Amino acid sequence: MTIEALLTQVLNGLTIGAILMLIAMGLTLIFGLMGVVNFAHGSLYMLGAYLGLTVVNATGQFWIAVIVAPLGVGALGFLFERSMIRPLYGRDPLLHVLLTFGVAVVLSEAVEMIWGPRVQPLLPPAALAGSVEFIGIHYPAYRLVVLGVAFVVVGLVWFTLQRTNLGLIIRSGTHDREMVDALGINVRRVFMTVFVAGTMLAALAGVLIAPLRSVHPEMGSQVIVYAFIAVIIGGLGSVGGAVAGALLIGVAEVLGALVIPGMAKAAIYVLVAIVLIVKPTGLFGTERPAA
Repeated sequence: MTIEALLTQVLNGLTIGAILMLIAMGLTLIFGLMGVVNFAHGSLYMLGAYLGLTVVNATGQFWIAVIVAPLGVGALGFLFERSMIRPLYGRDPLLHVLLTFGVAVVLSEAVEMIWGPRVQPLLPPAALAGSVEFIGIHYPAYRLVVLGVAFVVVGLVWFTLQRTNLGLIIRSGTHDREMVDALGINVRRVFMTVFVAGTMLAALAGVLIAPLRSVHPEMGSQVIVYAFIAVIIGGLGSVGGAVAGALLIGVAEVLGALVIPGMAKAAIYVLVAIVLIVKPTGLFGTERPAA
């Protein structure tokens, strides 16, 4: 294999990893602050893709879909948190699992009823349909834009968490929710903000992946497994860990397929095993104090 071919495959892996890191970031923010294991996260990613497809079909403008779909899914996330998640705060975490799993099933069925079960393609913007020269190779322009958009979003999330008052509250709440509540901060409003932001990240990932892998009702159930693996590799509650875990999964899947064709998924699980053997808390996870 030539260096150019290897670079192409690595970039392909990073592109898929970039999509996954948007999903995993939202998932880990929701879990880290709220303690909610959101099995509906993959379905919200799927819904973002379908809303994006609908907007593109109606307007012919892909970038409008990139804005509208996350806003639409964010509005649904707001209703979901207020009406279903909020009443379960402080109760058995198993209730969150059962609730979000049920919502995932309902959303999948609703999507099939509205859009049908068939696979539906979504073309990238015409201006990004070709290839450009990048680090000495010709690479699809749209994939490079996906990488760029994903990393810009990661940068914005990092800035928010590290350089704003909201970020300080979120980071403090991740470590000690009771302390933040005792300071008079409206923790439930922060919970709602984080939940909506997480759902919007998932929807954005859904719109961006659609021109690469098409849109279909099973896409949510397929990606949620990888998203949880990324969170586990990176360390529960660590946003940086979720980013690193997602990128590692994307590259491992592509390179695993190159080394042993047909074993791409196996490479991911080997990666998980190695990380957890070396560092059981994940790459950036920390030991939780015993109760």
